[in-house]
Amino acid sequence: MSNLKKIKSKIEQYANDSNLTELQIVEKLEKHYFNKKVNENLKLYKKGKKKVSEITKDLKISPRKFYAILEKKKIIHKKYNKG
Repeated sequence: MSNLKKIKSKIEQYANDSNLTELQIVEKLEKHYFNKKVNENLKLYKKGKKKVSEITKDLKISPRKFYAILEKKKIIHKKYNKG
């Protein structure tokens, strides 16, 4: 049995045990791993080891979305005015 089939069967089994659909389970897993990756990158950002452009490239998000995450987590960052 391939790894993908194992994962699919585990998701189906979990879906049967809980009152969630397979799609809801996958969305929750996606959110969990995205947040985990964001937190790892935020630690590096705070230490000054990683720049915003590198982080947005890794996470495949826009800089605005990254700055929104920083605001949400109340992390101090520089604000640039384009005016």
